[in-house]
Order: sequence, then structure tokens, then C-alpha cells
Amino acid sequence: MAWLGAAAQLRTTDLDRSIRFYAEVLGLAVAFRYEDFYAGIAAGPQLFHLKRVDRPDASIAEIAQAEHLHLYLQTDDIETVAARLEAHGVAPLQPLHATAWGTREIILRDDQGHTIHVGEVTG
Repeated sequence: MAWLGAAAQLRTTDLDRSIRFYAEVLGLAVAFRYEDFYAGIAAGPQLFHLKRVDRPDASIAEIAQAEHLHLYLQTDDIETVAARLEAHGVAPLQPLHATAWGTREIILRDDQGHTIHVGEVTG
């Protein structure tokens, strides 16, 4: 037996808007969509899922307050991510910065308020 992957799930009250955020703003690919209920977003060979719900994700405020994250995305070109955010008028929570653990990262919130870290390994 081999494990083939894992997928996180983010909840959204507006599936179309969330898909646009991840596809148009961040430049990720829509891997699949099931009606107005569910979608998969590809970040390289990995997927995360978006699920439409009636109420905003209750974890958003707690994650933000405790400085945790909902999702970490890794890239090989953080400068392009920063430029895409700026071009789409998305102000990061923390602009591009170097970390003590050998990455350059941007911290942002998606269209629903989920905390997203995007990083590029530098060391």
C-alpha cells in the first residue's frame, strides 16, 4: 500500500468568487468542479478543496487571532506572486519578507478571510 496524497478543505460561502481568487489572483488551476458545491484547486501536483457552505468558516477569526494559517502554498517564484497580488489590489497581511527558516514569504487572506502563507525556499 502507498499513500497517494492528502487534501485540505477550505469552506466558502461563494464558490465562484473563491475559485476566481485562487485561479485569477494567485494563478492556480481548477482541477475539478462539482456543481455549485465543491471544487478542487491544484497547486502543482497537490490539491486542496473548496466547499460551499451557508455560513462563514468559524475558524477564520481564531486562526487570525492566534497567528496560525489555513493553508501554506509553496512556489518557486515569490516575486511573481507578489506582483499578481499587487496587480489585483490584494494587500498582504505581511508583505514579502525573509524568514529565519530559509524562505521568503507573503501572508495574505483569501476572499473569505482564510489566512494563506505563500513561500519560496531560499536556502
